[in-house]
Amino acid sequence: MFDTTSAQPPPLRGVRVVDGATIYAGPMIATLLGDFGADVIKVEHPHGDGLRQWEWRKDGESLWWALVGRNKRDISLSLSDPRGADVMRRLLADADVFIENFRPGTLEKWGLDPEDLIAANPKLVVVRVSGFGQTGPYRSRPGFGTIAEAMSGFADTNGAADGPPVLPQWPLADGVAALAGAFATMIALRHAEATGHGQVVDLSIYEPLFWILGAQTSAYDQLGTLPTRQGSRTGFNVPRECYRTRDGRWIALSGATTATAQRIMRAVGRPDLADAEWFSDISGRIEHRETIDEAIASWVGQRDNADVLAMFESVGATAGPVYTAADIVADPHFTERGSIVTVDHPTLGAVRMQGLIAQLSRTPGQIRHPGPAVGEHNDEILRTELAYPDDVVDALAEAGVIGRTLQPTSTKRVSS
Repeated sequence: MFDTTSAQPPPLRGVRVVDGATIYAGPMIATLLGDFGADVIKVEHPHGDGLRQWEWRKDGESLWWALVGRNKRDISLSLSDPRGADVMRRLLADADVFIENFRPGTLEKWGLDPEDLIAANPKLVVVRVSGFGQTGPYRSRPGFGTIAEAMSGFADTNGAADGPPVLPQWPLADGVAALAGAFATMIALRHAEATGHGQVVDLSIYEPLFWILGAQTSAYDQLGTLPTRQGSRTGFNVPRECYRTRDGRWIALSGATTATAQRIMRAVGRPDLADAEWFSDISGRIEHRETIDEAIASWVGQRDNADVLAMFESVGATAGPVYTAADIVADPHFTERGSIVTVDHPTLGAVRMQGLIAQLSRTPGQIRHPGPAVGEHNDEILRTELAYPDDVVDALAEAGVIGRTLQPTSTKRVSS
């Protein structure tokens, strides 16, 4: 079992992150940092982050928020009000990272220009997340993940060969941007640690997804080649497809190397194809793709899922089941490694969610609690840590600049 209760101090202990972003990409950067010990303060409008309204919800609680808001403290603050902007400047005066995803120019309009913030706190790293970045002719366009998935080239190559472009059902571009953003933030933190100088990280949502699509831009530049929609197929790997078994389940199979592809064909009773002269060259397998796929599909379709997977495993072929969420939570491997953890939610009780994104042997991360209530830590942060007088905090709450402080939820244990 993966140890989530290590006595080692978390690797990002002492790093304070102010998460002023909304919905997914920016906040998920902060989630990843918080999982490894950063003190993350979520700053959201008193009306609450829009993510709280996303389905799925149970008893009024967003399961998206439980995940993305985990390991964060929460204050509610209207940044468009000058008094709210003053509170934010005070909060950032001793922070290490500030994450925001407002449309370019918005922070400046509110008197929160990143250059001024860094001048006041020279080590501050300001992570700016936007659809198209802070520069370029599209900088002012609103840019959600859907637009990034379309304009990065992803959607055009995703879907059936005879069908339309297909967008993912979940925020792919935002998730990829969050991973890239966490990486860039750590680089900037390393630089600040070494030199004492912070900087601005300009992260668009479309560029990380565009980057991971591989060499298609170079292929177009050098060969004039445009990738086409091929379903589960690719132009550099045969066989590669999802096949349906006799009992109605699906398996995914990949013959990324010639040796693996040959093992697959021998396992399905077609050594004649494996030993064909053309089979050892990828161009030959692409040319005979239909024959290869028909042979595999016929063999798989006559057998149950468990038998197919057992056969492929026995010969060292790369095949795996196509899982639903129900399959994932029932799989002991996910549980034993901590890929899924159980978090005690103050309203919902035990909630299963994704565990840590990576396992570190000496400085593992930890999931301490799910997403907090709106403004749950207003008093703790404003009155105690920032030393605002009680009458000032009360006046801010009365004016709607901050929300009314909710009773804090208890921090519950997390188990894998």
